[in-house]
Amino acid sequence: MEIDAVADGRTGPFWDAIAGRVPAPPAAETLGWRLEAVDPVAGTVQVAFEASTAFRNPMGNIQGGFLAAMLDDTLGPALVATLEPGQFAPTLELKVSFLRPARPGRLVGSGRIVHRGGTIAFLAGELRDADGDLIATATATARIVRTG
Repeated sequence: MEIDAVADGRTGPFWDAIAGRVPAPPAAETLGWRLEAVDPVAGTVQVAFEASTAFRNPMGNIQGGFLAAMLDDTLGPALVATLEPGQFAPTLELKVSFLRPARPGRLVGSGRIVHRGGTIAFLAGELRDADGDLIATATATARIVRTG
């Protein structure tokens, strides 16, 4: 779904950052986060990251903590894009499975809402490299809270 059409008229931290009304979160900037597609009705999101050479471990691969942060910054927006203004959804639990090494460069995350209750949501997603190879998968639990 086209991002501008979806974002039109929406407010809240996620949509305000997408529309440029507020700066992007510093963590997202550090990870090279960029929204590629979002469908709030389906509860899905696709984002891209630019894995910096500064993220490398001694073997020259992207350190797992950065990959986990990328997955958290993929799954969270799938839910946050569906929330009303004044709501936020901190991650309560994140489980990551690392499947193969990731090299510096473009990585693409896909996230989705698996199930959403009144205040708890279950999320899932994956991270792929520029060739489309599966790098890591994740599941998460998030709690929907009121801000302010």
